[in-house]
Amino acid sequence: MKQPFKLLGFAMAALVLAGTARAQTPVFYRSVNRVTWVVTNIDIARPAWEAMGLTDIQEFPNVALAVTYRGKPSTVHAWQVTGHLGNLTVDMIQPAEGQLNAYTHFLNKHGDGIFSIVHEVPSEAALKVEIARMQAKGVGVLQQVKMPRQGATFTYFDTEAEGKFSLGLVYRPGGMKAVDSGAIGRPAIVQHFGFVVRDLPPVSAYWQKLGFPGLTIVQLPARADTLYKGKQLLLPHYEASQRYDQFTYYWVAAPSMPANIYADYLIAHHQEGIQHIALAVPDLEKAIAAYDKLGHHVEQSSTWGTTGPGAGAHAYMDTEKLGGLSAELYHAN
Repeated sequence: MKQPFKLLGFAMAALVLAGTARAQTPVFYRSVNRVTWVVTNIDIARPAWEAMGLTDIQEFPNVALAVTYRGKPSTVHAWQVTGHLGNLTVDMIQPAEGQLNAYTHFLNKHGDGIFSIVHEVPSEAALKVEIARMQAKGVGVLQQVKMPRQGATFTYFDTEAEGKFSLGLVYRPGGMKAVDSGAIGRPAIVQHFGFVVRDLPPVSAYWQKLGFPGLTIVQLPARADTLYKGKQLLLPHYEASQRYDQFTYYWVAAPSMPANIYADYLIAHHQEGIQHIALAVPDLEKAIAAYDKLGHHVEQSSTWGTTGPGAGAHAYMDTEKLGGLSAELYHAN
C-alpha cells in the first residue's frame, strides 16, 4: 500500500472537508440499533466473544430467512446468535455455504467481520421514504431480509464499495428493542467503531453526498511510545472522525510500512472496512491482563492526546482471528 496522500494535497482536502456544513440526516441515524456481524464459524466466534463480554445471548439455529438479494428472492438458511456487548446489540450470523446472498458475498470477498451498522426506522412508511431518498442519490437496496424469529425486516443498502460498510435499517412493528445501556450491570463499553481505508477524502465525499456528516481529517505525527508486536513503531498517519449522538466513527489511513495493524488488516481482508471496536475500560493494565488469561495479547499499543501523565492509552488485542475484528481496549485519563 502506498502512502495514502501527498501531504499538501491531503491537507487542502482535509480543510475543505472539515469546513463543509454538516447536512441534515433523518433522525433515526443518530443512534445505532445493532450491528450485523457475519462469520464463517459461529461455534468459534460466539464463545470467544462471550468470554470477552458478549451477554444475554439468544441462539436461533437453522433459521430460514426470506431474502431478496439484488432484486432476486430466495430462502437463505443460517445460524444466528443475538447478544449484547455492553451498550451494543450484536446479531452474529453464519450463512450456510453455497447460497447467493449478501452475507455469503461479504464472507467470500472480505472474510469475517461487521457487515452492517443498522439503524431502526420508526415505521414502514419511513422505511419506504428512506429507500426512495437513497435511490434518488444513486444508492439501491443490496438486500432485504425478513427475520422470522425477530419479526423484523432488515434493509441493507449497497454502500460498501465507496462507504466501506453496508448501511442498514431495521423495522419491526412495535419497535426493535436494542440494549439498554443504562441498565444495572450493563456498562456502556463500546466507545467507537474503527475503520481502516486507503484514502480518506473520497470516503468523506461519498457520505456527504448521501447527507451524512463528512469526515474531520487530521494528520497525526509518529509517537515514540507506540509499539507494534513489542517493538517501537514510528507511524505518522491520518485519522478522521464522524460524530453521532451514540457512537463515534473513527477512520484510519496508514502507510503499509513500517508494519502496523492497519496495514495487516488490509492484507488479511483484501478490503477496507471495520477493523476494530473500541471498548472503554477503567483500568487498561487490568483489562490487558484479563485478555492475556484468555489467550489474547497486545498487537499494537500507544497513547493519545497529551504526552506523559494525563495521556489517554489504548491497546489493540489480537482477537482478529475470532470473527475478523480487533478489540481495542481504550482508556481515557
